[in-house]
Order: sequence, then structure tokens, then C-alpha cells
Amino acid sequence: MKMRDLEARTGVNRETIRVYLRHRLIPEPDRPRRNVADYNESHVSAILAIRQLQRDSRLTLPQIRALMEGDGTQGRVGASDFDKLEQLVAHRAGVDGLPVSIASLLDQYPHAEEDARTLARIGILEIIETASGDMLTLSSAQMVRIWGRMRQAGFDQSLDYTPEILGFYIEAADFVGRWEATTFLQRTQGRIEVEEAATMVERALPLMLDFFGLLRQQAFFRHFDAIRGAGAKP
Repeated sequence: MKMRDLEARTGVNRETIRVYLRHRLIPEPDRPRRNVADYNESHVSAILAIRQLQRDSRLTLPQIRALMEGDGTQGRVGASDFDKLEQLVAHRAGVDGLPVSIASLLDQYPHAEEDARTLARIGILEIIETASGDMLTLSSAQMVRIWGRMRQAGFDQSLDYTPEILGFYIEAADFVGRWEATTFLQRTQGRIEVEEAATMVERALPLMLDFFGLLRQQAFFRHFDAIRGAGAKP
């Protein structure tokens, strides 16, 4: 497709699209001839992903770029945003993704390698073996960072806290995810178009993550008070 078609598909003007290209956030177009540029669906999805990250997480283009390169310190990014970031990485020219090296996490999180291997062993993430060392996807690296911050907050071996306790979340997440997917399909299949359904999911999942997080917070303090009041162990 030509630039005018890309503008129509994304609702983003060509000046902004050129800014994205300069920041290397989207692939370079094919150029069959001089002064001719051909764009495709990867450009559409990458541009839409950038717009959502800017809108929902208030990230700047340099912050998005930094996150694509594995720097998790640039701004606060939710779990749902990392799906979009991985899409952006996948759409970059000439690459299938830009994983984060475990070694790059060690300065800030000294136990990152140990934690990554524990999380891999219990099935939460996968380690990518490359000639340059062991790597993680962006979202997997973020999970390792999160546990590193838990350690920094005092949740460590001295209190018998290790990443292995997170195995509980695998079954819980699978149960909730299956219920959500089944419920959504039951209520939408055959009633709305696929594109509309995709837009609904895109908007709803971050909201439901926040909603579920609040429910867990309420449950935590409810049970905490009850267990402490009873003077018993859980």
C-alpha cells in the first residue's frame, strides 16, 4: 500500500509516520524504485500499537524505543502494554524480535539469572538460548524485573520467599483466562464482526487486569485481618 493508504488505515498523518520511521519504531518500507515506498500490514499494526502505548501509558517515543531495546526503567508500563511492545519488536525490519539478555539485567537485579531459571523451571517463562547468551522476551524480562523489585522490598529467602511460590499463579491465571475467553466467545461469536471483537478485547483486558488486581487487594487484606485476628497460621 502507498503512504496515503497507510494514513487512511491508521488515522495517522504521514508526517507522524515519518517520525516513527526516524525513531526506528516501525520497519522501513520496501522500495522497489527510487521515490516509491510500499507499506504492508506490519506497518499498520505497528503504528496502531505505538498510538495505543502513547494513549494508554503516556509513553514518549524515546521511552517506547528504550523499552523495545530492553530498558525497563523508562516509565511505568503495564503487563498489557508489553504485548504491544512485542508486536512492535516483531514488526521491525529484518528481525523476528529483539529479546533482552539476562546478563543486561544483572546490574540492577543481581539475582536475575537465578530468578529467570527458577521461573523457567516452573513454567512461567522460557529462556531463549542464543550464541550471544541466554535471552528473554520483553514480557518475560519484565517478570524477572518485577520479582527483582519484590526482593528489593524484602521478599527474599530470609522469609522463605522464592520465585517458586509463583507457580500458584499458573493455574490461577489459566483458570481466569479460560473463563474470560469462553464467556467472551459465548456472548460475541456470530453477533459482532471479528474486527469489532478484537477492538473490544484490546480495550477490555487492561481494564479487567486492573479490576482483578483490586479484587485481589481487597481479598488479601480481608484474609490478612481474619488470619491475624484468629491468631492462626493459614
